[in-house]
Amino acid sequence: MPKEAVFTMKLEPALREAFMSEAQAAHRPASQVLRELMREFVQRQRQAREYDFLEQKVQAARTSIQAGLGTPNEEVEVQFSARRAKVAGLL
Repeated sequence: MPKEAVFTMKLEPALREAFMSEAQAAHRPASQVLRELMREFVQRQRQAREYDFLEQKVQAARTSIQAGLGTPNEEVEVQFSARRAKVAGLL
């Protein structure tokens, strides 16, 4: 992927020096380490949003069940057994 964007940031001199020293000790360019850190951050943020979405869906389902709007498993099994039998008969 071409690297065309420039990212400038301000930070404490001691943090910069420590970071540069660790990157050098790892035999890696500081820019490569920063790109990896950014990618990891983006991935964690996306996963957190996906988890929040899933948690909301689970909570909505629980609320629905508590309100008596759910279908018991036995009834679902009967319905899908009938569907499977119908499909098997068509094949």
